[in-house]
Amino acid sequence: MRQTLLAAVAAFVIGGATVGAVMSYAQPAPAPPSGQAGPQAAWHHPDRDRMQRREAMWRRRRMARRNFALIYTQRDRNLTPDDVQKIAQGFLLWHGNHDWKVVDVAPQSDGAIGFSLATQSGSVIAKFSMDPHTGRVTRLG
Repeated sequence: MRQTLLAAVAAFVIGGATVGAVMSYAQPAPAPPSGQAGPQAAWHHPDRDRMQRREAMWRRRRMARRNFALIYTQRDRNLTPDDVQKIAQGFLLWHGNHDWKVVDVAPQSDGAIGFSLATQSGSVIAKFSMDPHTGRVTRLG
């Protein structure tokens, strides 16, 4: 009985290997007619590249949130003029701008804190205000 079972298993394995070998030498699919692209083009979505870039951007954002997961954003940030100056300088440095500087940081009448970006010679490039409670930046000019 044992030898019969072993012979049957061996025949099954040899038969399966033979069928696999014959199938692997099957004729390849014919080339697509001229003027048409291959099967890859049928699956190409016109916005595929844009969607892949967007997915990569969201993946980077998720990683950045995970990297700073220990830091909780407070509901009221209670920013002072010194805080606003540090934030604006940090923003410039984060973007690699070592030439501009933050000037004219002062509280405004509406409660916001105003500041300006200037060149090293002192000419003002743009004026902004930051809400001390939310940190929202608004361009003034």
